[in-house]
Amino acid sequence: MEDPAALARRLILATTRMDGAYYYFARRSGVPENLLALFYALADGKPHSQKEICEDWLIPKTTVNTVVREQVAAGHMTLRAGEGREKIICLTETGRAYADRAISALCAAERAAAERTMAKHGAQFVAAVEDFTDALWNEYEARLERPKE
Repeated sequence: MEDPAALARRLILATTRMDGAYYYFARRSGVPENLLALFYALADGKPHSQKEICEDWLIPKTTVNTVVREQVAAGHMTLRAGEGREKIICLTETGRAYADRAISALCAAERAAAERTMAKHGAQFVAAVEDFTDALWNEYEARLERPKE
């Protein structure tokens, strides 16, 4: 069996390269990376608050606020009241069309890559990566937890 530290390093390198692929796609497509991430987050057609997107996608709140403000000014998004002070981000009709154009090639590439990967490794591959990610977060939190004063 391969050394767990070496396996972890290979996995971290692979995820770093995956992040780089999204950066590469954004640069080549001419869509700013943060806007692409926001469009991707909204692509499921469900309502999402700015807070939810920040937490789920690990995008800083100031970044989401800036991108949303720019897209509201461009007529691609609107904000509606959510619970408490939360605002729900909604794509306008032109915003939905713009988002669809921005991420259609990205989603097609993901589907093709997922089909090839699942054919080779099966669906348990995704569950294994999710398990590793959860375990990694838990280990980081345990090691970085500050002692109580």
